[in-house]
Amino acid sequence: MGAASTTFDQANAWRPAVNPWVIALAVTLATFMEVLDTSIANVALPHIAGSLSAGQDESTWVLTSYLVSNAIVLPLSGWLSSIVGRKNFYMGCVALFTTSSFLCGLAPNLTVLIICRVLQGVGGGGLQPSEQAILADTFPPAKRGMAFAVYGVAVVTAPAIGPTLGGWITDNFSWRWIFFINIPVGILSILLTSRLIQDPPYFRRRKIRETHIDYVGLGFVALGLGTLQVVLDKGQREDWFESHMIVVLATIAAASLIFVIFWEWKQKDPIVDLHLFRDRTFGVSNLLMFMLGFALLGSTLLLPLFMQTMLGYTAQQSGFALMPGGFLIMLLLPLVGFLLSRYPPRWLLVFGLVVLSASLFHMTRFNLQIDFRTVAIARSIQAVGMAFLFVPINTAAYAFLPRDKNNAASGLMNLARNIGGSVGISVVTTMLDRRAQVHLTHLASNLSQANPALSRMITGASQAMRAHGNSAAGATQQAYALLQSTVQRQATMLAYIDCFWFLGVAIMLMIPAVFLIKKTKGGGGMAVH
Repeated sequence: MGAASTTFDQANAWRPAVNPWVIALAVTLATFMEVLDTSIANVALPHIAGSLSAGQDESTWVLTSYLVSNAIVLPLSGWLSSIVGRKNFYMGCVALFTTSSFLCGLAPNLTVLIICRVLQGVGGGGLQPSEQAILADTFPPAKRGMAFAVYGVAVVTAPAIGPTLGGWITDNFSWRWIFFINIPVGILSILLTSRLIQDPPYFRRRKIRETHIDYVGLGFVALGLGTLQVVLDKGQREDWFESHMIVVLATIAAASLIFVIFWEWKQKDPIVDLHLFRDRTFGVSNLLMFMLGFALLGSTLLLPLFMQTMLGYTAQQSGFALMPGGFLIMLLLPLVGFLLSRYPPRWLLVFGLVVLSASLFHMTRFNLQIDFRTVAIARSIQAVGMAFLFVPINTAAYAFLPRDKNNAASGLMNLARNIGGSVGISVVTTMLDRRAQVHLTHLASNLSQANPALSRMITGASQAMRAHGNSAAGATQQAYALLQSTVQRQATMLAYIDCFWFLGVAIMLMIPAVFLIKKTKGGGGMAVH
């Protein structure tokens, strides 16, 4: 009891030597660049493939390799921090991320680039959990909401501006500068971290000689998460379970992760501390964070794709349509942090889920004639919902956990969001393709020569083609091609609407889960035990 009381007193009495807001800004720098790198390379893939004489399918491993290594490191970050120290681990991750970014920019061929992206993912995977743990320890519970608001600006806005920034850099400079821009930010982050951050006195760094390394758990965590990420990233391209490779990888992923659950649960010193899920609030927070990643990255993929393929926007124009939502999130997150010091997280979460689902249902009213303003407003409404979700979820997750578990908890929370985003992207891309085929079949079944409206359309289009100098046979052929294109566009439009409906319903179903979160005292995330 005496030791426990001393630890508790230390946890509440300790404060960093410098202003905690300076620490928050310092650690957010590198995290912003890391999150940005998950999406900034997407639009540059054709340029990378052409520059390195690689095929389009081969070049996608530039994205997949980063996501795989990133996913593996996320849940291990807490364990690694306990061995080398949180400050040392964070600085090591920033150094590895910065160095590998430099090497990515210099890569002479695709193989070297993929290897460097793996290293970049390893370094980047430890940044987000470490930052969250640093913020949770640096700020008292009453101010954590505002602290996580600063972190939220980086995590929520970076994926939105990534494709736009990547397109602009690629068009005006070279794809290599996508990686070079990380270097000055990384150097600045290392300098600030070394001067400002310190491990709290209750953070117990274990000696390697005294640490039992769970090699079995480590191996199966890496195998399970790595193969799962490849399945999610490559599944649609390989036609899912029609591909022998996807079947094998999915089986390995499922078997490995099931084994990890049973194995790690019984270990006294686990690589991944699954016992944290005994806390109901932490478990629900992970579910909500998974769904936030699901909706955020799923819709962030759909909206630019819709604007570019259906409305004829350029990549830069579609990025500008998402930008007002990003700025709105930046403005709202501090307000949400302030409200958390006055009200319990669960009511802010209910409001956020209602607004987010309403925004997705609003998008089901899109059509092929909407303008730029309509898309920007819809995204802005969605941004309001996301702002009221990210900070309360993080605040609630740590409310009932011991402070020495912050590192392990942050790794699992970030893994939930990243895997949720990967699942969201896989689901919407698959659904978009499959539902377009369904709607195309349905619309085509209603096309008949006996339909007078169809006959008038074909006749009118043929006459217009002949008026421009085409032969009668050529004009008729072009009229039917125009009809096929119109039906295809309508089918794809209906598929987008189905995707927005699906995302809206999925978010709405999360509302009852909020009431499983344990009540907190007043505001500020202080737990009631």
